[in-house]
Amino acid sequence: MIHRRSFLASLASTLAVRLDAALSRPPNIVFILCDDLGYGDLGCYGSKISTPNLDRMAADGVRFTNFSSADPVCSPSRAALLTGRYPTRVGVPHVFFPQDKGGMNLDEVTLANVLKNRGYRTICIGKWHLGRPVEYLPTSRGFDEYFGIPYSNDMNPRVLMHNTEVIEQETDLSTLTPRYAEQAIRFIRENRAAPIFLFLPQTYPHIPLGASERFRGKSSEGLYGDVVEEIDWSVGEIRRALKENGLEQNTLVIFTSDNGPWYQGSPGKLRGRKNTTYEGGVREPFLAAWPGKIRANRVCDGLASMLDIFPTVTRLCGAALPAKPLDGIDIWPLLTGQKASIDREVLLYFDGWDLQCARWNNWKLHVARHNTAAYTPAPPQGRLNYSLARPELYNLASDPDESYDVAPQNPQIVVEMQRRINSLLPGFPEEVQNSWAEAQKRRSDPAVPAGAYPH
Repeated sequence: MIHRRSFLASLASTLAVRLDAALSRPPNIVFILCDDLGYGDLGCYGSKISTPNLDRMAADGVRFTNFSSADPVCSPSRAALLTGRYPTRVGVPHVFFPQDKGGMNLDEVTLANVLKNRGYRTICIGKWHLGRPVEYLPTSRGFDEYFGIPYSNDMNPRVLMHNTEVIEQETDLSTLTPRYAEQAIRFIRENRAAPIFLFLPQTYPHIPLGASERFRGKSSEGLYGDVVEEIDWSVGEIRRALKENGLEQNTLVIFTSDNGPWYQGSPGKLRGRKNTTYEGGVREPFLAAWPGKIRANRVCDGLASMLDIFPTVTRLCGAALPAKPLDGIDIWPLLTGQKASIDREVLLYFDGWDLQCARWNNWKLHVARHNTAAYTPAPPQGRLNYSLARPELYNLASDPDESYDVAPQNPQIVVEMQRRINSLLPGFPEEVQNSWAEAQKRRSDPAVPAGAYPH
């Protein structure tokens, strides 16, 4: 006969063993990536759009004010996220199209590769946009499963895929967000016994927009607001599924966007939009939550980049780093609040192969500019990159909208940032170096005012 005291002692011992096992298991990673979401499009960043679930996620964890994508357009930004390397290093300087025969370099190791080797179950749900041929699809790049549209929703044919098979030739855009959430919840439920990497690159709010009947007309900010509110709902459903399946305490959830807003959406008070290397094109909302590991209700002003996700997650999960050097750094001390900022090399911002500017702490140095604004026709001689005869320096701490060039007052900062840029460029592919050399030959007119386009 088992006495009550012995039973309780045995039960306590069993629970302790299970707890130790849970704590020793690598953390689950859920990474939700929006497409073309602006810095000012969430309630917790000042938007009028209602985003209670994301606002709650910010309250449960940390909200970054200086998180930067690695590029102002889709494919390159995603390549940087999954490799921890500049997109110009991995063969993704531009956006891919359905008819393209290539994709992200096949010799690159992805975050899914390293986590799968660590024993993770991996899935990509949503927009891939790193190559359409089978050898470039998620199931060839470390993901056990794929469900989604392989490129942007404004590209045709708008097919929906499961793994490598097309399951719908013309996808109903109004159903995508709830279907993505359904797939994510299924994956969580089916794999709760193993560590998981759930990568959910949302299709929206990239245009053309689509929202289900449940959300269409709900927002005061039009269809764009409806779409963002449905994304917010889906984040709440996924976090609820983690809790119901006993995974919440051992899961890092991250939410951000690939680049700034396109024709709709708000960059907040930042200058520029998608396809520009001004802050409005590259600074993103970024939220991270992990109960007991990331302190609640924090705001981090330290600089972080999409390049940093790979090394940070790899270290947290005890996975092996790839042989090729990474451009990102481990930002776990920023996530936990152990540090307010981390010293790092300058971050470079490219438009295609063309270097445009660099950021060092709160300084932003524009060193080159194309001869036409984004979304405008190219001049007769074509779209060309011009080295600025007088580089423009902005202090983003006091001037986040890059309105006041302070280079004349800070010549030593300009010189130091130029030195750092010049020391990094020789390590980039030949296309980058050739582009930079050509830009040096096409110097802008020194009389052109700061912020203007070269003539």
